[in-house]
Amino acid sequence: IFEFIKEIEGVEFGDALKILATKAGVELKRENPQLVSERKRLYEICELSCSFFQKQLEGSEWGKKAKDYLLKRGIKEETIKKWRLGYSPDTWQGLSDFLVGRGYNRDEIIKAGLAVKSEKGNNPYDRFRGRIIFPILDLNSQPIGFGARIFKEADKKETAKYINTPQTMLYDKSNVLYGINFAKTAIRKNGQCVLTEGYTDAIMCHQTGFENTVAVSGTALTPRHLNLLKRYTDNLLLAFDMDLAGDSATKRGINLAESQGFNLKIIDTYSGAKDPAEIILENPKNWEESEKNARGIMDYYFDSAFAKHNKRTPG
Repeated sequence: IFEFIKEIEGVEFGDALKILATKAGVELKRENPQLVSERKRLYEICELSCSFFQKQLEGSEWGKKAKDYLLKRGIKEETIKKWRLGYSPDTWQGLSDFLVGRGYNRDEIIKAGLAVKSEKGNNPYDRFRGRIIFPILDLNSQPIGFGARIFKEADKKETAKYINTPQTMLYDKSNVLYGINFAKTAIRKNGQCVLTEGYTDAIMCHQTGFENTVAVSGTALTPRHLNLLKRYTDNLLLAFDMDLAGDSATKRGINLAESQGFNLKIIDTYSGAKDPAEIILENPKNWEESEKNARGIMDYYFDSAFAKHNKRTPG
């Protein structure tokens, strides 16, 4: 049964053991009990917070506006529920006070990455305020962190468009791929993985039927990301934005993935569209064609070079 779980879930023996133990209600006791207890409480905090954000999206005034925005971006109602999208109220301690009321202390909320210590010595304040929330789920679909997109127009000029949970006991951005919990079976079935940049890119791909898609979610591709993908496939299609930053990220990703033995192709985000989500919203068939016509590495390098320079001159 362990081999079966390893094959189906694409995990190593230790992870297969944890999955089966959880299903059987068996507590594994090899770890330090104090650390196990702390990790368990952080999981509980993340789960409660995820539910809190979901409820705010459905029930609060600004949450409903955020939901309307998501629907206009082409994200369907059932997709919002599947990916557990939410909204963080624009209050300093709304989430923190809710969690304290559920029996968790403010230090634990900080350790979960959901609150920030106040420099003025006051109670910690919520990290995410007035933002659309994208829960980051582990291989077992448990919330371990959050990405948050700015929503209120008045704030957009002054703050970062996206902020994320910092590194915690549960969440390490260099080892987490957004959507891998939903994508792992499709990656193995299709024999390849499409790697995008953003949350909405992955969500829109899945919604349209391209379920072998994951996102790096605003961080650089790392060897640990590739080790995770290696469990499922050796074939990788990179679909980063084709602006200057995306071009640089693509070239870094090519070098890193080649060094680990992946077979690589590059998806061209064409016709001026900024990202895969926009291409899909315009016409899903265009994205299907982009995947089918993914270029080899050398073609990509030549096209990238000719796009910046005059190919008719010796220089």
